[in-house]
Amino acid sequence: MQQLSGLDAAFLAMDSGSNYGHVGSVSILQGSDGLTLERLTETFGSRLHLVPLFTRRLVQVPLGIDQPYWIEDPDFDLEFHIREIALPSPGDDRQLAEQIGRLHSRPLDRARPLWEAYLIYGLEGERQALYTKVHHAAIDGASGGEALGLLMDPDPEGRTIAPAPERVVESAPSGLSLLRRSVGHLAFQPIRAARVMADLTGALPGIARAFALAPAGTTMDGAVLSRTPVRPPSTPFNRNVTPHRRWSFRWVLLDDVKQVRVAHGGSVNDVVMAMCAGAVRRWLSDHEALPEGPLVAGVPISVRTEDKKGAFGNEVNMLMSLLPTNLADPFARLRAVQEAMRVAKEQHAAIPARVLSDITQFSMPALTARASRLAAQLRLAERSTPLNLVISNVPGPRNPLYFGGARMLATYPVSAIADGIGLNITVTGYGDGLGFGLVACRELVPDLDDLAGHLIDELALLKATS
Repeated sequence: MQQLSGLDAAFLAMDSGSNYGHVGSVSILQGSDGLTLERLTETFGSRLHLVPLFTRRLVQVPLGIDQPYWIEDPDFDLEFHIREIALPSPGDDRQLAEQIGRLHSRPLDRARPLWEAYLIYGLEGERQALYTKVHHAAIDGASGGEALGLLMDPDPEGRTIAPAPERVVESAPSGLSLLRRSVGHLAFQPIRAARVMADLTGALPGIARAFALAPAGTTMDGAVLSRTPVRPPSTPFNRNVTPHRRWSFRWVLLDDVKQVRVAHGGSVNDVVMAMCAGAVRRWLSDHEALPEGPLVAGVPISVRTEDKKGAFGNEVNMLMSLLPTNLADPFARLRAVQEAMRVAKEQHAAIPARVLSDITQFSMPALTARASRLAAQLRLAERSTPLNLVISNVPGPRNPLYFGGARMLATYPVSAIADGIGLNITVTGYGDGLGFGLVACRELVPDLDDLAGHLIDELALLKATS
């Protein structure tokens, strides 16, 4: 039995009638014989012991006074989690995106381990798609990549998997035993709080210096200031979300992104951020909704240390960076992104790495869930969200991977949105390319594929003069 961290539990608190805390990925597969449901189930079954989250379910503490626990599910049913569907002819990318949007709009069953996998047939070009979704309470971007690596093989013949040890099934703990554990845990909260406050107090001078050094005003070429505003501008996707999702995806060559980076400096992620800034600017302009000032993007970064690898769960913080959608020149946007990300990293470095997870340890699930429901009813996120959208870049493997003998041609993320933040752009690296996966509220961004297409246009524009 393992207790969730406060940060893990915070992702559980996201769940409501229209907010979902699960994330996923879509792998495009191709093999001479294709992948069958039987083979998919066999592959998952042989590797369950490598990814413990697959067989663990939640147990809630009575009255919600402490974080819930993971236990081995005594009634685990692998076939419940693995399913198959087929696209109608012609099975093009548009149909795949529509189907993934619908599947991603379905919440996971809290009474079972929080994951599902769908084998999708009928994709044109003799391809298949494997869509998996897992609750964010169990994984973050880095640990999700680890899980993918454990499921995949480096060659089509597969690899030898050590036999699974005998599975130890735990009986569900009684409510009384959970309350006893929680009383002991809560007794140490004042000591933990004192330690967190001491860490924050010691870091305050560095934090103050980092934020004071962030320039105000604009630079000589009209670039945006690096300091994030107290409140970001409003956009059409900064509203409460509905239960419905749209998903779109694009693939770009890593060499094309690197060409821009070499010509203009910065990092690959800076180029990705500039592509997103240009694409979102185009979309907002098309809808006559472009704010005068820059947007604010949340940029998740991993704080997972070596000793935490293989542990799954969440070890992630969020950078807050300006996104210069107000600049018309693409190269001015790229320079502004480089400066904004530099300052955001300096500000983040001044804050203790585990401060977010330490603070969330003091949240009480019952109160967090009620606060989330109340915020949704009052539509508080529309008036108080600290950011406009999330942009995430998750490193991935460069060597070819195989699943059940089928080669993975590409992989695309399918992330989460929430009230007030109805757009997410996540990027995953694989092989010689980068897979962009865009998720949005279906009603707030009905033409999400147009926005995805603008990403390709922006890269072409940056590359043309690089």
